[in-house]
Amino acid sequence: MRNRHVGLKVEGSNFTLDGFPFLIISGTIHYFRVPRDYWRDRLLKLKACGFNTVTTHVPWNLHEPKRSQFYFIGNLDLKAFLFVASEVGLWVILCPGPYIGSDLDLGGLPSWLLQDPKMKLRTTYKGFTKAVNRYFDMLVPRIAPLQYKNGGPIIAVQVENEYGSYHLDKRYMLYIKKALVKRGVDVLLMTADDGQGLIRGHLEKVIATVHMKNIKKETYEKLSSIQGRSPILMMVYTANSLDGWGTLRHTLDANVLMKDVREMFNLRFSLNFYMFHGGTNFGFMGGAASLQNYLPMVTSYDYGALLTEDGDYTPEYISFQELFSSVIEIPKLSREDARPKAVYKSVITAYYMSLWDILTYLDEPVRSAKPICMEKLSVNQGSGQSYGYILYETVITTGGLLASRGHVQDRGQVFLEEKYIGILDHSTNQLTIPKEKGQKDYLTLRILVENQGRLAYGQDINKERKGLTGDIYLNNSPLRNFKIYSLEMNPKFLKRGLPKIWKPVIHKLQGPAFFLGILRVGNYPKDTFIKLEDWTKGVIFINGQNLGRYWNIGPQETFYLPGPWLQPGSNEIIVFEEFKSGTKIQFTNMSHLGTVFWRVICSIWDNSVVLSSCDREKEGGTCTISQEPEPFLTALA
Repeated sequence: MRNRHVGLKVEGSNFTLDGFPFLIISGTIHYFRVPRDYWRDRLLKLKACGFNTVTTHVPWNLHEPKRSQFYFIGNLDLKAFLFVASEVGLWVILCPGPYIGSDLDLGGLPSWLLQDPKMKLRTTYKGFTKAVNRYFDMLVPRIAPLQYKNGGPIIAVQVENEYGSYHLDKRYMLYIKKALVKRGVDVLLMTADDGQGLIRGHLEKVIATVHMKNIKKETYEKLSSIQGRSPILMMVYTANSLDGWGTLRHTLDANVLMKDVREMFNLRFSLNFYMFHGGTNFGFMGGAASLQNYLPMVTSYDYGALLTEDGDYTPEYISFQELFSSVIEIPKLSREDARPKAVYKSVITAYYMSLWDILTYLDEPVRSAKPICMEKLSVNQGSGQSYGYILYETVITTGGLLASRGHVQDRGQVFLEEKYIGILDHSTNQLTIPKEKGQKDYLTLRILVENQGRLAYGQDINKERKGLTGDIYLNNSPLRNFKIYSLEMNPKFLKRGLPKIWKPVIHKLQGPAFFLGILRVGNYPKDTFIKLEDWTKGVIFINGQNLGRYWNIGPQETFYLPGPWLQPGSNEIIVFEEFKSGTKIQFTNMSHLGTVFWRVICSIWDNSVVLSSCDREKEGGTCTISQEPEPFLTALA
């Protein structure tokens, strides 16, 4: 890499790079949501579409899943991703956080921070800054050599993310800036906020960028008041919003997207398209939103992006490529054909073991007089439990009214011995425990609680403990003396010698239970999609890797299985089913992400918003816009 001295700068109303005017045309790709084998493919497609920059976020919770245990290898090898970006000729805007949002569990913050009952996330609270300093000590030396002046691709670094909408500590943003700079970050620094939080998230001598939401004429007046004449970067021009379980799928109208981008080009606005390629919420990385109700996110992070979840071109990709080529010079890169997908033969889940069967094979349960939440459980070398499930057992002597009083986070299945009783969750706070004639005097009450994803944003993230977060009451008396099993569902959990106790499946079974099947693949494994008809709710594992959650309430119907995760020959598929199992696992070569809710949103300067919407089935249908939206940038022309 050659040495360079003049990086990305602000010169009047333009960005310059090497002293020449530079329009940032960026798209977001998250390396941690894309199989490493496909990084180059996705980045080349970004370049071929006409983008000159890739934006990526750095998830602290994945890089430091346990306190002081850091991972920068495999799919988390950030340096390798940045090298590939450089090799294909892309610049990089890096967003190291520590909070990044990105629809991740706790916005990308590690859950072990919440062991401290006084924790104040995203503030200068000493417990938080101590952890941030240790993280930055490990992260920044890895990225500093890849900055522009050293011949690397990083031209800008974002300081935190959307702090103006959080804003619990006016000293915090300056602390984060200093923490980055003193460790060697010296490229152009940026803040990123929506229109309402612009001033509160701003730092002196740091370029403020804006998000598409809440954009009004006043937004640009605020920009001008805090930094004078300056270039405008639309840091999050979004293709979509998150999809939650039990909702319709969301997407924006491509014609409106195209119209807005044309106007941005006419006004010399820079932009970052979020997401250019969304990828997948593999494992339990997806977070949740608090809209009208708690909304856990689906496994796919397709996000209505210009590339599909599995990396294929969309019609919108072609349209944007044509638009970009009409206004800028695009390097001549051949457009690859879509990768062939396999339709593998259905796998019969021939063996199973119930959750109750494996309890004696697990680590010794934690014993406690009162319930303990996941984060404070004495597991993982003192870092607590981050994800998955947690099982609470106690003994009762009578039936009656079981009341959670809001202490089940997020979804608890209640069992009397092994008999399913019902669900306690965000909307159901009580159940009746039956007492039948002939029952034993002492019965085991079991509550299997699933962490469905911590909130990804908002001030309520400080409250996001999971499991049983307080007392559970039977007939108004708090239950006591629990045995607590950690069921984090990581690869180590699945490799405990469990095959010794697999039993043959002879009929459909009630969960919770694990089901085993073998997928046989030829010499050249291909991408495919798993289809779980007749299954209810649970988690899929392939060769020990957590593919993600499934749930028959939709909208997501298929689950992306990358070819690199398969091996020639036999591949072990384990399904953890919470309720009622199917009998086989099917495969398809097409993604089915559910019924679409088409949205058209356009801000206009009289402080109103034009919103038209309709439902459209995935196989067709029409959508009528009730009002022609005005160009959202017209007032700036």
